[in-house]
Amino acid sequence: MAEIVKIDPRSPDLPCLRRAAELLRQGEVIAIPTDTFYGLAANPFDLTAVEKVFSLKGRVKASPLLLLVDSVEMAAELSQDLPPLFFPLAERFWPGLLTIIVEASPKIPPPVTAHTGRIGLRLPAAAIPVMLVREAGFPVTGTSANLSGGPACSTAEEVQRCLGERLPLILDGGTSRLTKPSTVLSLRADSWEMLREGAVPPAEIAEALKNWP
Repeated sequence: MAEIVKIDPRSPDLPCLRRAAELLRQGEVIAIPTDTFYGLAANPFDLTAVEKVFSLKGRVKASPLLLLVDSVEMAAELSQDLPPLFFPLAERFWPGLLTIIVEASPKIPPPVTAHTGRIGLRLPAAAIPVMLVREAGFPVTGTSANLSGGPACSTAEEVQRCLGERLPLILDGGTSRLTKPSTVLSLRADSWEMLREGAVPPAEIAEALKNWP
């Protein structure tokens, strides 16, 4: 079973994060709390780790993986030809609960994008994932820590019951405060489409983009 390590979500313990980051560098997949539900964190540039994520979830590889970043600058490095729409959205909703899908940089391995050439990016408001990304030195996957199609996990104990036999570590940051996932928005050069309604209401998206097509 996975080891569960308690961590303060408001002031994460640096040695704990260093240990978690080292596991990621070794190609492991771990479970972490985010500002939505618990997620599976892995190094997206390690294809063995990416394969583990899909295997853990029983997920069809036609769906791209979400990446969590620590800054707008990191998001820009992971993408290409960012549309003008990206910047007002990032300014308004990041750090926060909006996942933005854009064209992926060629440096992103195709399996991470499910060979679509597009990638979902989010800068969380939660300290644990942001500090983990900084400690690791690379973005981490942020797909929900559950079986594909099953309910999302709001506690470390739920992750343990669902996936614990196949994970080395679960960071326990307490119970998730939210009951909705992130809102997912797909951006093209001059258009946008909401792919999933979530924690950011559609009205707020519309307000932020009211001066755009």
